[in-house]
Amino acid sequence: MRRKLVVANRKMHGTIPGNKLFLEGLLEGTRDYCNSDYAVCFPHPYLFQAQSILAGSSIAWGGQNMSRHEKGAYTGSVLPGMLVEFGVEYVIIGHSERRARGHDDDTSVGERFQAATKVGLKPIICLGETLDEYEQGLTDLVTIRQLNSVIQQVGIKNLANGILAYEPVWAIGTGKPASPEHAQSILHFLRGYLILKDKEVGENIRILYGGSIKSDNAAELFGMPDIDGGLIGGASLNTEEFVKICQAASTARHVSGASAY
Repeated sequence: MRRKLVVANRKMHGTIPGNKLFLEGLLEGTRDYCNSDYAVCFPHPYLFQAQSILAGSSIAWGGQNMSRHEKGAYTGSVLPGMLVEFGVEYVIIGHSERRARGHDDDTSVGERFQAATKVGLKPIICLGETLDEYEQGLTDLVTIRQLNSVIQQVGIKNLANGILAYEPVWAIGTGKPASPEHAQSILHFLRGYLILKDKEVGENIRILYGGSIKSDNAAELFGMPDIDGGLIGGASLNTEEFVKICQAASTARHVSGASAY
């Protein structure tokens, strides 16, 4: 059975004192919630602090992006190997906020995935449709296009070295999450598509949901059989709120009547 994974995407937030309070509170708050995995993705300048506080604990830490290049004159970029030196386990790639600003497209996401797995990082691939695409009924086409671009570059077997995160753009930071039923239907569709390509990969890869997850809807979302956890944005800025979401993942039970592959 796939373990739930809850990942905090702290985006461009944080201070050294504030990070310390958050991480110490998270360590204490999740001490009894051992049935799920947890990670915090920080802005790069704070990775040393995350390493120093979380090393030896059950909580992992990660980056929010990385270069697809192995080296070169790319001012402002960060090598995958640099993240490894700071003990990073996860790295977010293809987040909609980066796609929207032109920093990422389907091709570059696949290239970043390949570069990440080459050095042993676990990339979290973000997939999701805009509001316009959603209203046009293009959710399936958009998410499969984004997923196929990675598969075509790295192969279905190598996809198992990463994690998927379905984040409908219209739900990110809006306070309007997708309904648990909608999120489940998309993740079920994505998993079924992968199973057709490779049964083992499709059944075992973790697929997260992201987009306005809060403590009051986390339990219902995590109760869906194909939702393997969450990529948490705004709610990760409040320690108490994030710990409650972690608790919901650790104690999640599948809803009655729901089915998974």
